[in-house]
Amino acid sequence: MNSSPSSIPDSKGGTAPDLFLFDFDGTVADSLRIAHSILNELAVEFRFRSLPPEELDHVRTLGTREFIRHMGISGWRVPRISKRGLSLFQERIADVQPIAGMPEVLEELHGRGHRIGILTSNSETNVLAFIARHRLPYFHFVRTSSKLFGKSREMRRILKAEELPPERVLYIGDETRDVEAAKEAGLRMAAVDWGYNASSALASLDPDYLLTHPGELLRIGSQSA
Repeated sequence: MNSSPSSIPDSKGGTAPDLFLFDFDGTVADSLRIAHSILNELAVEFRFRSLPPEELDHVRTLGTREFIRHMGISGWRVPRISKRGLSLFQERIADVQPIAGMPEVLEELHGRGHRIGILTSNSETNVLAFIARHRLPYFHFVRTSSKLFGKSREMRRILKAEELPPERVLYIGDETRDVEAAKEAGLRMAAVDWGYNASSALASLDPDYLLTHPGELLRIGSQSA
């Protein structure tokens, strides 16, 4: 691996993944605005600090654990807050749009014969409703991790189910915890800068790729097998 992630996927060389495994929020779904609104509602309900708009750029530079501390949330309360947040998200799923350019990329990857899946901390109900509403019939499966930091375990289960070695799977995500989970499971990682974490935070963890537009995924998918 190079000392810094590549913003041009072709420069990494290698082969196209057998499985493109996507995060959902901030990666496929443009949910940042709605998530911010829900967070501030939860702040009132669970009595932690709210997040004013002027702090958004700053918190995008924080890792997930740093963000939780910044908000003044005790770790033991995270599962309950997350569960309530998913319920509020479900009420607003009709307002969540795909990331610009993502539907076209998914269609192209599917058309090339690539296997595509989702691994998310959101609920399966929310993801399936989104997929149906926006007519994105490209995903072979949707897997969820009920724990905020439980994705690496679920990644290993997916590898076993798909009978794939880690190096043949590319995880695409927008948060530092996504990069950490992929590294722990041995998956190749494409961090995207259009979601919840800023480029600087993602780059500090040295993902295999650091993408600035969904179309760059097609260059990874076109590498020789």
